[in-house]
Amino acid sequence: MLTERYLQIFVALADEQHFGAAARAVGITQPPLSQGLRRLESLVGAKLFERGPGRVELTPAGAALLPYARRALSTIDEFHHAVSAQDRDGPELRLGLSPEVPAAVGAAVAAACSSAVRGSRVSVVSAPTSSLVPQVASGRLALGVVLHPAVLDGLEAGPVTLLPTWALVPTSLYPDDGEPLALRKLDGLPVAVRPRAEAPAARDLVLDTLALHRLGGSTVVVTDERAGLAMAAAGQAIVVTADPLLQAAGVGRHRLLDDPLPVRLRLVWPTARTPSALPAAAMPHLIQALATP
Repeated sequence: MLTERYLQIFVALADEQHFGAAARAVGITQPPLSQGLRRLESLVGAKLFERGPGRVELTPAGAALLPYARRALSTIDEFHHAVSAQDRDGPELRLGLSPEVPAAVGAAVAAACSSAVRGSRVSVVSAPTSSLVPQVASGRLALGVVLHPAVLDGLEAGPVTLLPTWALVPTSLYPDDGEPLALRKLDGLPVAVRPRAEAPAARDLVLDTLALHRLGGSTVVVTDERAGLAMAAAGQAIVVTADPLLQAAGVGRHRLLDDPLPVRLRLVWPTARTPSALPAAAMPHLIQALATP
């Protein structure tokens, strides 16, 4: 079946004349782009591109079909806008939040989304950065708040926002005197971290920082911060969090000296090639909401 994605691949390749650049424009990696092109060529029964050293060029069949692909994508775009206009409840803005985003920060960004498009309905999806990036790139999400660093091929991105963090530690090992702690002194217990696959580059940065501060690289993988908090209460782990509300009996909250492990967040949104329900003029307001909830 001929899909919108196949048409996007076709047009991106025609515009970029390079597989890597086209993959970034569509928001996918090169292997699925090549696979999508093969399927499209099979569907139309013709070869659309000639592969050359470092670039691709349209075949006569590709050149003949390209205007129809552009018109089809334009019509699909118009259809999406028409659907939004007919929605009595207002257009839906889908916002993706990484699990590390504190509740107050997520609420501030959602409120800013609602203000940006009058009469809109904001729906929120919580998912790891590795899942949010492709959803935003494809247009399934209007906006995402993801961990930095991350590979953002095919996306626009705002500046990196640093959220200060606390170390949650068992009071049985570290007196709850409210004094900041040096990261190098937290050698007694592993640090709770989420699975690396959720945000590989961001997780690697945390591990590198722990090693730099002579923490020995000792970590324990947890499903979420609540699980980490439970382990801290049991005297088995340390949790580093940007959530000011995460607390439990028997667990002390301490700032870390020099804040070596801030939560690094970024707003990301689709490129101009992918229709977005959010106007470009709204982005500075949304970036401000991320920084000052």
